[in-house]
Amino acid sequence: MVGSVTSFGRSGVYDWVVQRASAVILALYTFFMLGYFLLHPEIGYEQWSALFSGFGMKVFSLLALLSLCAHAWVGMWTIATDYLTPGMVGRGATLIRFAFLAGCGLLTFIYLLWGIQILWGV
Repeated sequence: MVGSVTSFGRSGVYDWVVQRASAVILALYTFFMLGYFLLHPEIGYEQWSALFSGFGMKVFSLLALLSLCAHAWVGMWTIATDYLTPGMVGRGATLIRFAFLAGCGLLTFIYLLWGIQILWGV
């Protein structure tokens, strides 16, 4: 059995709540952006820049970015614990799972920092 060492939370219920809450935030962000595009079909750089220069939009985008990272981490951890088992990949499953999750964690962290730099660097 996999311990909670690599899990995002302390239990499966916590991970489930994180997954669902992040999905709701991402859905709200997606619907907002789709609505904005529908209301502004001829969007230019000035409108796009004005939208993302507001503090509220930056916070909403940051919340969506954090939700995306949390959602991805829980999903990848679930995939790793379900499919990278000794029965599926052999005796080195723990090492393979650790390397996979370390790579996912590193990429998620890099994408998070990159997104923050893009969002708040304007």
